[in-house]
Amino acid sequence: MSYTLIGTAVSLYSGKARGYLRWKNIPYRERLSTHEVYKSDILPRVGWPVIPVVIHEDGSQDGVTLQDTTDIIDYVEQHEPGPSVYPDGPRQHLAALMLELFGDEWLLIPAMHYRWTYNRAFAAQEFGRTSFPDLPPEEQLAAVKKAVDFFSGSIGGLGVNEASIPAIEHAYEAFLTAFETHLSEHTFLFGSRPSIGDYGFLGPLYAHLLRDPESGRRMRAMAPRVADWALRCHAPQHPLTGDFLAEDEIPETLLPMLRMFAAQHLPVLIDTATALAEWAGGNPDTAELPRILGFHKARIGHGDVVVETDRALIPYPLWMLQRVTDYLGGLQGEDRVAAEELLRSIGAQQLLDFAMPVRLERRHFKLCVQGR
Repeated sequence: MSYTLIGTAVSLYSGKARGYLRWKNIPYRERLSTHEVYKSDILPRVGWPVIPVVIHEDGSQDGVTLQDTTDIIDYVEQHEPGPSVYPDGPRQHLAALMLELFGDEWLLIPAMHYRWTYNRAFAAQEFGRTSFPDLPPEEQLAAVKKAVDFFSGSIGGLGVNEASIPAIEHAYEAFLTAFETHLSEHTFLFGSRPSIGDYGFLGPLYAHLLRDPESGRRMRAMAPRVADWALRCHAPQHPLTGDFLAEDEIPETLLPMLRMFAAQHLPVLIDTATALAEWAGGNPDTAELPRILGFHKARIGHGDVVVETDRALIPYPLWMLQRVTDYLGGLQGEDRVAAEELLRSIGAQQLLDFAMPVRLERRHFKLCVQGR
């Protein structure tokens, strides 16, 4: 029994899944997500055009189809032996879940900004080579123009615009500085073993921000340890090795990044939850959520360089936030006390009393309200 990863090097979330499968030492093969593979495999299995897709050939007729990277990782964790990317300690586990969310959904902003502002020509060529490998380069570019225009145009919904770009770049550079400092003392986020938080960071930092030429040049100049971490995390030389820090330690060097999550990302998540409550109340018979719930004024940036800008209210990150709050809600006794102390220390005390307005689930590869 083995796994097939359908994806491409230019894809942010393919990089996250690939790095994890390599570290977990899972036998798998990779299929390029060409235009034909979308038609023959992805659309029939998933129902909409998205990558990565992982197929587990488990002996059944069609195998098991997995799509979301968090679902992919959790499935493999449950079905394959070996060390886990989830720390056992409550503080480390909670922090790892928050950092996966921060990487997947907030570092997406600089990842998309740098790609489509500075690396558009490179990305377009990569899209063409991936989707239509048999066509000559000029025809490849023509064939993917619509897709390139769609992805490059989507950055406005993330809050990327002329007014916000200086704040986005300032926040990203502050993040790189904090991560670079942390990596001067630790191999990964929580010690010498990669965690689910590392893989949340890996997608944007490797597939977009390091691999794309201009952002990669900037990362290597400003944060060479981060660049080295991305390469190691994506293609580790020693799979299944390493340990998390003893006694559930949260390194001091990790706190700045956790505080960035609390200050930058958490307020947007809270606003999105408010919008979800309104949508759920107004659509009591609808199960599947829309891709966006409207727009709001989001504060984007870091420290003294912050702007308020229009941004889409995207419900998917709430499913990942629900993983954080579910884990927190299951803690008791000393473990709960330790987790609460951590949240207060990073400015995320809002999570102590936060409740999702409705429970979310991924059903048939779509985000839905549970029970509808």
